[in-house]
Amino acid sequence: MTVYIAPNTGKSSAGEVALRAAQILQTHGAAVLMDQELRPSCNIAGVQYLPFAECLENTDVILTIGGDGTILQVANQTLNYHKPILGINLGRCGFLATCEVDELEAKLSAVAHGHFNLDTRMLLYVRVLGDETWEGHALNDVVVTKGRLQQAIDFSVYCDDILVEHFRGDGVIVATPTGSTAYSLAAGGPILDSQTKGIVVTPICPHSLATPAMVFAQERKIHICVGQVADHEVFISCDGDNNYPLRAGATAMVRLSDQVIQLVTFSKAEQFQAIDQKLRSRR
Repeated sequence: MTVYIAPNTGKSSAGEVALRAAQILQTHGAAVLMDQELRPSCNIAGVQYLPFAECLENTDVILTIGGDGTILQVANQTLNYHKPILGINLGRCGFLATCEVDELEAKLSAVAHGHFNLDTRMLLYVRVLGDETWEGHALNDVVVTKGRLQQAIDFSVYCDDILVEHFRGDGVIVATPTGSTAYSLAAGGPILDSQTKGIVVTPICPHSLATPAMVFAQERKIHICVGQVADHEVFISCDGDNNYPLRAGATAMVRLSDQVIQLVTFSKAEQFQAIDQKLRSRR
């Protein structure tokens, strides 16, 4: 078993956890790879340091160290390599990260011996119609949102070219079942089983008493049309990254991606355990 470790260098404890993770994996017979650019700041005995692309070509599992944001970033960077991801959680919530720091020994020894499950998660693909300069994939969500706090925007939502909602508000979230426990949930959307084959569309702060979140079959194409706005008033992003400005009248098309992401898990009920342990504890 070969494991590529990708620590979030912005986390103060990431280097220490990377060291512990590498030692556990090596003790149980796994080879460990890291990006050669990290060697000056995270030089660990026994780790092989290679260029980023070579690490991904030669690894069996990607191990991220950070929070869900780290997983989302690494998932996007490694999408074309089709490698499963296991997240060690250093964040506050960590719905996607299925290993806590106090579980390192048990879960990394299992990984080293190949004793884990793979949970396949759907992705969304988005592009701006008539604009060939931007497109993206999202594991959690595609978000169209206004740039200024004081001005609401008109949005129209179409499903397979049929108008299903028109409202004035702060934005629209198009989420996967994986992302249903993220921004969409905070905006009033439902929690979907991660294995559900569906797309959640959740308005952000609609100026209406009757603008509910909606769930569509994964085969549907969602179009989000922006009303009259000034330049740099509305932006679109995938998983909270790379905000791209939309012009007045612009349409973003969101559909099921041809790509998928596989997450390393150790239980078929990981998502619901996270909800119970990490969401209910906030009450």
